[in-house]
Amino acid sequence: MMRPPVVLFYFLLILSEGLAANSKPHRSVSFQDINLKQFKEPGFGSLSSLMIREDVGQLVVGARGKVLTLSLDDITKKTSEAKWMVSSADRSLCQRKGKDTKECDNFIRTLHTMDDGKMLVCGTNAFNPTCDYMTFTNGKLSLEGKKQVGRGKVPFDPYQHFASLMDGNTLYSAASANFLGTELVFQRHGPNPLKTEMKHSWFNEPTMISLSLAEASKNSEGGEDDNVFLFFTENAVEERHSNIQVSRIARMCKSDLGGRRTLQRKWTSFLKARLDCPFGDAGSSALVQDAFLLQNQNNWRDSIFYATFTSNSESLGPCSRSAVCAYKLSDISLVFSGRFLTERDTGSWDTYTGEEPFPHPGSCINDELRAEGVMTSLDLPDKTLLFVKNHPLMEGVVTPIAGKPLLVRTGTLFSNIVVDQVTSLDGRQHQVMFIGTDSGWLQKAVKFDGEDGRIIEELQLFQTPQPVSFLQLSSKTNQLYSGANDIAVQVDIRDCSRYTSCDDCLLARDPYCGWDKIRGQCASVAGMLLGSMIQSLADGDIQMCPISELKKKPAVIHLITGTAQFLPCSPETNLPISWRFSDSILLPAPRHTVLSQGLIITPSSSDSGIYTCETVETVKGRVHRKTVVQYVVQVQDTNTLIRTMKAVVITLAALSCLLILLICSTLVLKAKK
Repeated sequence: MMRPPVVLFYFLLILSEGLAANSKPHRSVSFQDINLKQFKEPGFGSLSSLMIREDVGQLVVGARGKVLTLSLDDITKKTSEAKWMVSSADRSLCQRKGKDTKECDNFIRTLHTMDDGKMLVCGTNAFNPTCDYMTFTNGKLSLEGKKQVGRGKVPFDPYQHFASLMDGNTLYSAASANFLGTELVFQRHGPNPLKTEMKHSWFNEPTMISLSLAEASKNSEGGEDDNVFLFFTENAVEERHSNIQVSRIARMCKSDLGGRRTLQRKWTSFLKARLDCPFGDAGSSALVQDAFLLQNQNNWRDSIFYATFTSNSESLGPCSRSAVCAYKLSDISLVFSGRFLTERDTGSWDTYTGEEPFPHPGSCINDELRAEGVMTSLDLPDKTLLFVKNHPLMEGVVTPIAGKPLLVRTGTLFSNIVVDQVTSLDGRQHQVMFIGTDSGWLQKAVKFDGEDGRIIEELQLFQTPQPVSFLQLSSKTNQLYSGANDIAVQVDIRDCSRYTSCDDCLLARDPYCGWDKIRGQCASVAGMLLGSMIQSLADGDIQMCPISELKKKPAVIHLITGTAQFLPCSPETNLPISWRFSDSILLPAPRHTVLSQGLIITPSSSDSGIYTCETVETVKGRVHRKTVVQYVVQVQDTNTLIRTMKAVVITLAALSCLLILLICSTLVLKAKK
């Protein structure tokens, strides 16, 4: 009756070991072992926005009812604070509308720097969104008190997703524009305001707005305008079952001024396409969570969007899956210059096969159009604008580079992403991805040519598991800044001290790090030369390492036949381990149970010998082994042990008798005297 639970236990054990091996990073570092800096003080909670100001060396943090500035070099040093509380009248009105006390506060959701150095600050203000301007002068924050309506710039609800981007002094935002949070609008604010059309074919119950909008500069190629891109998820209007969620990428032109008669003060260039990242279960779609644009300064067409996705399935916990996909801007542009989908009277969506108006609907103004007399979107013919209004959805699907994800992870939900371009010792460029998770870990990943993406290491940012809400990277300080509900943290992205040996340093294949032969430590390669450091990103070749004479002495273990004993093996890295018995690989057997953290051995008399636990890393077919721990196991048979113990007992008894006789003899002699 007890056998099934035991079998189930071992099945779950094997399953968990398999999942861990499938997605293990090179190294996991817990909160206590990371050299990170954190800001956390009494009363600091509900961190709701974060912005880097490299020009003044400050990290600006928005929270509930206040804005803080922290030193970029050391965020433990608070430099200034400005309070922005909710008035009693606004709070009372909010509560009368059914919101609780906490929601009826002012959550600072938007922080943006303008051309003159002032900052635009917007808060939810008890479900009455309000904005103001803020300055940082002589080390002090101060609000100007020039309040303006914030509707559409930030959501009413302090916990609702939205996105915003500041371009010069022009604000773009994608946020709900009503109290209930049901009216999503993508709009441009300022002298020439525009917004999306309120049609389900434009936005159909969007459930997630990615937390990044990206401006892609085309360096005026052909005189064409710059674009703004928006990533989001929504219910697919083109599917028969309208509750199927899909990921989208939308594109607008920056110089769009709306139409003269049709689409007045509305986007004339709003087009959207399905965004694909193929992974997960069959039939489930990938839902985009965040996007980051890595600009190519030499050729805009080679700029790349990196986006995180989670699988749209009901599986959670150890079976949940996430991925990172990358998209080249030139491939995205091809989709938006392609054919459209159209809605039939029956409600179905098919490819539009009729004649398309000129110019191509949704096109940005370029030199060719200017030569035709179309100087701005106000000059576009009504026929083109009506087509855009009724056909915002493209037929083509935006697919990732190489048609597959850069990275797939099981048992983890990805959230934010930022990407850094790193120059290795040989002068090559590598893209390092920093990915936040829903449990408060930071994944540091890279993809080398001809290989799948790999996680170099994962860092626990917060002691208490909570989602990573923000990720921003400073190229000036080489620091990564992150935050969650009640804490802000700072991580040195070039910290290589966690790799404690040359083997570990090279096997990690971390583009930031190399082995310093002079100082005998793993260190940043920035500004260093090949002569003083070694790095092996392609092969992880530890034969390049200097030969070390230091070897740990094996531990001597005495075991008894038939009695189980656990031999621990805890490598510093997360690499898989294997065991050797003498010179042979030790395979799982009735007497040997191999686990990720050690070996359970129930020995027989023939199991005496040397047991070696090794980490195993395979790089391009080459297997690298490194000894973690060695044991000299001496096994004694139970019967032999009993016979030995009997002999010892008899010997001790005989010695005791002799001792008693000697004592008695001595006493007799003393009595006679």
